[in-house]
Amino acid sequence: MAIIVNLDVMMARRKMSLNDLSEKVGLTLANLSILKTGKAKAIRFSTLESICEVLACQPGDILEYSKE
Repeated sequence: MAIIVNLDVMMARRKMSLNDLSEKVGLTLANLSILKTGKAKAIRFSTLESICEVLACQPGDILEYSKE
């Protein structure tokens, strides 16, 4: 089972770069890059909330569960 992070998909839909998202959310590029590539082990709800606010989306648009 795996959690798939679709942050790159949402960023592309909103035509937002990693630099722009980093500035608006208040996270470092390194931390956002780890999340974007799916290498993160956890995410704080406050971080997820900020990302969803900036990208105008729902948590389910960013996180997806897959049994594989």
